[in-house]
Parts: sequence; structure tokens; C-alpha cells
Amino acid sequence: MKRAKIIVIEGTDGSGKQTQSEKLYEYYKNMGKKIKMFSFPIYDSPTGKIVGGPYLGKPEICEGYFPEKSCSVDPIVSSLYFAADRRYNFLKDIESEVFKNEIIIFDRYSTSNMGHQVGKAKNKKQRDMLLSFLDKLEFGFCELPRPDIVVFLHMPCDASFELRKGRVSTDGNESSMSHLRKSEDAYLYIADKYKWNYINCIKTKKYKKKEDIKSIDEISKDIISIVDKKINLKNKKMDKMSRF
Repeated sequence: MKRAKIIVIEGTDGSGKQTQSEKLYEYYKNMGKKIKMFSFPIYDSPTGKIVGGPYLGKPEICEGYFPEKSCSVDPIVSSLYFAADRRYNFLKDIESEVFKNEIIIFDRYSTSNMGHQVGKAKNKKQRDMLLSFLDKLEFGFCELPRPDIVVFLHMPCDASFELRKGRVSTDGNESSMSHLRKSEDAYLYIADKYKWNYINCIKTKKYKKKEDIKSIDEISKDIISIVDKKINLKNKKMDKMSRF
């Protein structure tokens, strides 16, 4: 069955994934495209509440259940929570929208599992093992559609930490600077391995001061330039997910 073009906006912490997803949505909506946008995890769903509360420990949901915090939970265990949230919400609402619309934008997707869980690997062998596992888990067992376009926003950790000054950390991943640095390194490895569309969120080779960070509009123009060139490529087909 013919399906919508699936665009994923992925990125390191502080890169503005939600803001840029919304701006891209408005851009194509104003062009008259049939379009929907979703953000993972879907925190108001049953599975999203499990991810947000017991796993991540977001205070607005509940205290985390894991004493070691999410950043230290085994990556395979962690991956299952996020993949379950995607499959549950696809079965419930999203799959039907994929067949009704021309474009679906995801603010984070299976690509987030890759960055945050692969960052826990100790070496390249473990990285590639986890990537193989995640591919089979999300696109195989969970039957999620592969994205057509992945745009990766790279906000260097030092710049992200500057932007976060004075902001209260909201979960077990965001509160760990070590986890965020390891995730950044993993994301760069994965973006190169899978040839994601890379956008640097700073204007200089190395971040030194806040003025080095690109504006929201500058980043948005970069994204639109990439997506516009690829949006008319032939749509992939998709089988309906299994119901048990």
C-alpha cells in the first residue's frame, strides 16, 4: 500500500528538534500538503507514561523506578520501552494517518533509540551489535516503517550545556552530562554510517561562545533546503502491521 513520505527530525540534546519539526510542518502545511506530525515518546499515551515516568523519571509523571537512572540501564532493556511506545501508538493512531497523508513528520523516532542506547556501548563491536539489534527490533519485529528522510541536527554538547544553564534537568538522561557526551559521539558515528542528512547547528568549526550558534531560522532554512530536494522521490510501499 502506498504511504506518506516519512521525515524524521533527529538531533543531539538542545538542537531544537521539536521547534524545527513544527517549522517544517507549517512550511508544508502552508503549501497545501496533507501532513501530520508526531513526537516520540508520546507521553500522554499509556506506553509513553511508562517511558516518561518509571523509566525516565520525569517529575510531572512520577519518580523513576530505576535506582541507577535511565542513563545507566542496560541498552537492550531501555530500547524495548521506546520501541513498545512506537508500536503501540502506530497500532492505535499513527498507522492510519500514514496511509491518509502525503507527509508524516516525526520529532524523534527509532533514530533516538540508536543515539541514546548505542552511546552506552564500550566499543565499535558493541555499537554495531546494538545497531543490528535495533534494526531488527523496530523495523522487523515491531513492523515500523523505515523513514524516507532523516535530518540530523548536531548541537555540540558544549553549546547544549550553555543553552541549558539555569534549566532544571527533567529526566535521567538529561541529568547526566556523561550520557549526553557519549550519545553525541554515538550520533555522529551513526549519522555517518547511515548517511543521514547532517546539519551543524553552529556556524564555526568549534563552539566557543553563544554567538556561534545558528539562529532557529538559519537552521530551518537548512532543513527545508535538504527536504525540498528529496520530498518528491518515489514513495515506499508499506504493509499493514500485524494485529494479534
